[in-house]
Amino acid sequence: MVARALRKVQLSTAEEGAKAEAIDRALRWTLSMQSRDGGWAAFDRDNDRQILAHVPFADFMSPLDPTCADVTAHVVELLGELDRESPALGRAVAYLKATQEADGAWYGRWGVNYLYGTGLALAALGAVSEASEHAGDRLAVAWLASRQNADGGWGETCRSYEDDDPAYRGTGPSTASQTAWALIGLIAAGETFSPAVQAGIDYLLRTQQEEGPWEEDAYTGTGFPKAFYLRYDLYRVYFPLLALARYNAQVAETMQ
Repeated sequence: MVARALRKVQLSTAEEGAKAEAIDRALRWTLSMQSRDGGWAAFDRDNDRQILAHVPFADFMSPLDPTCADVTAHVVELLGELDRESPALGRAVAYLKATQEADGAWYGRWGVNYLYGTGLALAALGAVSEASEHAGDRLAVAWLASRQNADGGWGETCRSYEDDDPAYRGTGPSTASQTAWALIGLIAAGETFSPAVQAGIDYLLRTQQEEGPWEEDAYTGTGFPKAFYLRYDLYRVYFPLLALARYNAQVAETMQ
């Protein structure tokens, strides 16, 4: 995310060289952290040996750091901008396709839960022109649409981690951040002008506070599934802004 943001910052001529070097270093480091299965984890590489979970200090299985679709999706978007010819990108796309679940959703490791994983995975595939070609993207789009609430938003509770019943996936009172995740995925999948996206955008516009942010009391961040969850206060601000910005960009592009 930092490298992608840095690309959009215009610096002085003297500083542009240093910026390019910093982005290149970040890219090389990121590529070096790809795991054997083609995905990325949050902190480590190929750290998925279950035996480590049995050591006495393994609270919440914290010694393990397996790859996940949401982190991998962020990297795919980065590679889509910086290194589309990298073999690592092909392996990462294959990883995303392989980790899609039967109902079309992706599990979310660092955000609650399937709305996070699915929104990010679709955004990543769309960034490399795969979302419209991937056989599973229509299934993911249909899954997201089926989980939309009557108010136009999306929501999901932590129970989707606690209970294996698929009925809890993508189910819960609407929140700004989770609505944004669904919108980001749908927009990337070519659904900008669909009724689902229009209703979701309306939800965000309707629920924004006068001060600028959105109210959100739900825990939509994931620490360790089935152990503890988090409320990242800025989730309710920057994810809706990102969804609205991507929607605006797609509308503007269509009108050209």
